[in-house]
Amino acid sequence: MKVVFTFKLKDAQCDELRTQFPDVSFSMYPSIGEAELEDANVIVTYGEDIDRSILDKASSLEWIMVASAGVEKMPLDDIAKRNIVVSNVRGIHKTPMAESVLAHMLALCRSLPAIYENQKQKEWNKKVQSVELCDSTALIIGPGAIGAEIGRLLKAFGVKTIGCNRTGKPVDSMDDIVDFSKLEEALPKADFVISVLPSTSETKGLLTERHFDAMKSTAVFMNFGRGDLVKEKDIVEALKSEKIGHAVLDVFEREPLPSDSELWGLSNITISPHISSHSKHYVPRALEIFEENLSKWQSGDRKLTNLLDPERGY
Repeated sequence: MKVVFTFKLKDAQCDELRTQFPDVSFSMYPSIGEAELEDANVIVTYGEDIDRSILDKASSLEWIMVASAGVEKMPLDDIAKRNIVVSNVRGIHKTPMAESVLAHMLALCRSLPAIYENQKQKEWNKKVQSVELCDSTALIIGPGAIGAEIGRLLKAFGVKTIGCNRTGKPVDSMDDIVDFSKLEEALPKADFVISVLPSTSETKGLLTERHFDAMKSTAVFMNFGRGDLVKEKDIVEALKSEKIGHAVLDVFEREPLPSDSELWGLSNITISPHISSHSKHYVPRALEIFEENLSKWQSGDRKLTNLLDPERGY
């Protein structure tokens, strides 16, 4: 059995895998372009490097382990036709991403950007517009593992949480829950609108101009899920016309965000270059899931942790 990694691991991590699975041949490559895939049974990848030409080359491929949450850039139809098993590392992002969201919320409430700027200018200025996070309302679109963790942390700060998901099924850390059809009705209640939705056929373009019209003029819109949730032009228009107070974006329609994007020039936006999930614990957590699943795979068990349906994209 041959497993190909299309990203580099630390030597100690490679040694641990080879010790734990002596019957498996592991090949590590810095990129998929350098990888020998012809006889690979398993590919471990971040997902963005898999295309049809890779599938054609990897004729023995049975399982793709995606060391991230998103799989939308993969040729899912072709993968489904080949009956290739796909799994990911859903859940390992919840701690760093929830902390990132909370950090941005506190920074805006407690005027940290203004304080930092005053420090650069050597300006002693007490006239900053600080507010409290306590007693605000956060609408969390997509209260799965990440969204639920955001809600759990926010409740410790006295924030009311409203979850919005596809089914309207209750979530423990949400005070209220609505389904997608009731999203527009819930938006006027929210001081923070936070999306952590994946990219699926149901979520692409889910937010439109009318949703920004429904938000408070002081609301903070935060997108930490996927950039195709909303058109960039609609965010730009909402910020320029002050339909909303601020936006915090970690994901974008086009990445990297082009230098000529209007977003760069707006004063009421925080731009984060898709790094909210970054952590030194990321790869070790991903490997824990992979090792568990590889043990199952060797025993003939195909009920892997975090199995995905390629036809649905989640």
